[in-house]
Amino acid sequence: MPIDLKSDAVGPVDVAVVVFEGNRFNGEIAPALLELQANGTVRVLDLALVGRSPDGSVDVVELEDARLTEAFGPVAGARFDLLSDKDLHAVADSLAPGSSALVMAWENSWATRLATALRQSHGEMVLLERIPREDVERAIASLDEQ
Repeated sequence: MPIDLKSDAVGPVDVAVVVFEGNRFNGEIAPALLELQANGTVRVLDLALVGRSPDGSVDVVELEDARLTEAFGPVAGARFDLLSDKDLHAVADSLAPGSSALVMAWENSWATRLATALRQSHGEMVLLERIPREDVERAIASLDEQ
């Protein structure tokens, strides 16, 4: 289904690669993504599952494939291709044999209003960085020690 987007009204877009050692992907991520999309936190724009078999062969499964549509179809009802075949094969090539990865692109819908205001104010985001989970855990632990 085509998606009707205007570039000046789109929030920040992120891409995430989640690796599953031993191909232990089970689809339990789908309900969490559905919830985030339903409450307006994110809008899933593209999604694919890539894998490297123990013999080294690569498998790329995109959302149109029945294997993913069953679990993730409702998540990305309106989507467009942000993840190229080249990108997906690069992810697959980086995987250890017998592993898989879920590759997701989503719009941070929660930040759309702020992103639009920044653009209209001629502001430019010059740094955006995620703080590693381990650093957050250390900071929380240090609060407990005080």
